[in-house]
Amino acid sequence: MKNITNSKWFLVVAGLVLGCGAAILAFAGNPSNMAICIACFVRDTAGALKLHNAEVVQYVRPEIVGLVLGSFIIAIATKEFKVTSGSSPVIRFILGFISVIGALVFLGCPLRMVLRMSAGDLNAWIALIGFALGIITGTFALKKGFSLGRTKEDNKTNGVVLPIILVAVLVIGLTTSLLASSQAGPGSIHAPVAVALIVAIIFGAIAQKSRMCFAGGIRDLFLTKSFDLLLVVVALFAVMFVYNIATGNFHLSMAGQPIAHQDALWNILSMYVVGFAAVLAGGCPLRQLILAGQGSLDSVVYVFGMFFGAAMAHNLGLASAGDAKNPETGEVVLGGASTNGKIAVIIAIVVLFVIAFVGNKLNNKNTEEAK
Repeated sequence: MKNITNSKWFLVVAGLVLGCGAAILAFAGNPSNMAICIACFVRDTAGALKLHNAEVVQYVRPEIVGLVLGSFIIAIATKEFKVTSGSSPVIRFILGFISVIGALVFLGCPLRMVLRMSAGDLNAWIALIGFALGIITGTFALKKGFSLGRTKEDNKTNGVVLPIILVAVLVIGLTTSLLASSQAGPGSIHAPVAVALIVAIIFGAIAQKSRMCFAGGIRDLFLTKSFDLLLVVVALFAVMFVYNIATGNFHLSMAGQPIAHQDALWNILSMYVVGFAAVLAGGCPLRQLILAGQGSLDSVVYVFGMFFGAAMAHNLGLASAGDAKNPETGEVVLGGASTNGKIAVIIAIVVLFVIAFVGNKLNNKNTEEAK
């Protein structure tokens, strides 16, 4: 009997439900065109932990906690919880670090890119070019034999550490004043905690069962000509497109988009980094959170890399600034990638090529010599 979770109809329905979840978060009060964004919400949570001091982006996002919890709960319930580790942890940390740097130069992870696309943000459509090219580059590396190595089963106790830590951080944030919380800016705009947490848990569970991955869908299209994983993304896009039309949030333009910039070249290059890194790591930022919830300690290392990268993005001035309107004059002040951010993206691209081709070639040579 065929597993229903592998059917195309299940993937379409999963995408529709996930789209509804994103719409609920948008309607409930999350920032415009940012119903759910892994990079942005990791950055906000890192700020709440005072890993960076950008006061406008500090808030413990229940969505990050819920995504991991949802994956953890469904994996336990369906006996898919399997704790594994041991596959190039340092490189995975670097890939997590690099991914969030690229995302914050663009101002969004692949999930937010799709949400921005559904709202008519042409900057996100342009960024899709870079994301796809990065995935194609990573796919070429896979065809050339790139691998981060095999994993091994680990102590199951290790698999519950990240969910426990995230729940503890959320509880501390809700019940004490130890953590930072934005009084203005994107960090101060959020859905009610209960709504955000419940929707994210459901979102995480469905993403786990559907194997949702924005990079994986394009990767599979080039590797195996399979469109299956893209069905989830297309269905989510369709729901959010309808939602944006219905609520008057759809604006087909480059200018005037919320928390976005029009720096086309750096939108392309930054998302090239995200796509390239996602293929090498075996999943986009969302997929890494889901894998961490179902027991992958390698993905936990990647997530830690994202938190560190998010902190450094603001501590070192790597994150881009969105276009903004001057409250006194009413004039639009153009944002864009900072000089530091541009340098970071170029360095990230070089590092990715070294990991994908030079490092892998040396690794294969050493393996052959060992034989």
